[in-house]
Amino acid sequence: MIMPWVLSVLGLLILLLAGDALVKGAVNLSLRLGVPALVVSLTIVAFGTSAPELLVSIKAILDNAPGIALGNVVGSNTANILLVLGIPALLATMHSSECNTRKTFNMMIAASVLFILLAFRGVFDVWSGIILLSGLAYVLFDAYRDTKKHRARNSEASSDDSEELEGADPSMPGWRIGFFLVLGLVGLPLGASLLVDNASIIARAYGVSDTVIGLTLVAIGTSLPELATTVMAALRRQADVALGNVIGSNIFNLLGIIGVATLVGPIEVDPEFLRFDLWVMLGASLLLFPFVYLGWDITRRWGVVLCAVYAAYLAAILI
Repeated sequence: MIMPWVLSVLGLLILLLAGDALVKGAVNLSLRLGVPALVVSLTIVAFGTSAPELLVSIKAILDNAPGIALGNVVGSNTANILLVLGIPALLATMHSSECNTRKTFNMMIAASVLFILLAFRGVFDVWSGIILLSGLAYVLFDAYRDTKKHRARNSEASSDDSEELEGADPSMPGWRIGFFLVLGLVGLPLGASLLVDNASIIARAYGVSDTVIGLTLVAIGTSLPELATTVMAALRRQADVALGNVIGSNIFNLLGIIGVATLVGPIEVDPEFLRFDLWVMLGASLLLFPFVYLGWDITRRWGVVLCAVYAAYLAAILI
């Protein structure tokens, strides 16, 4: 029974490394082809950093394991707020009072409510996907418009923003760009296959559903990149980066991951999602209200509270 755990971890590591490689290759190829840095940051980087979650969901749908596909997204969103913000807060206070994330927070809540309403249809089909992707298109357009306005006001901003992009390296040779692209395109489906196949084996061995495995093992695993980014942001006193990372990831998970995944096949909604997990996800999202609107800082005390709530949630679905 040890081997499925080893292969699941191996699949997760391959996913994370391949996702990073794909971002580096795609970003530098796009810049080499003359695509503006702003467009690259809002599309390729956003899609690339969420590639592991997307490939896991697609593989789960193809393997008729919708619980893993949906649990991956719902569980990741819950973990992003309670765990990904909770653990960094234990290390250093995040001064969220200095941030202005009200607009993106409102979008995250709206995306969560839309997602829950669509879930009550009992299945995420192509029409659900079109609605979700339309919402994502609006979010990306709004972000593009806001960024253009910000840069127009900031006369000191450099006209070349490519160096600010994640993975951008203007001096990267063509062969290395190709290597990163191949590594990402080969590694992502391989990692997703290893993770989903062995996660299903673990679920059957322990007598739990695919949904529970998706909400726990898979969700926590695919949230590790966000956790790493948020820990570094907290230690550098960049609360805006930490909050923006979590809120942006949650929006993209709901609208983008499930939106694209429905184009591969329908995702049946386990009734347990409607009774419990979706409401926990929405409740966790609303916990950010005082930090976003009332100017509260995310202190170590709040870090303890967030982690404790997440531990209680895990206990509720596992025990």
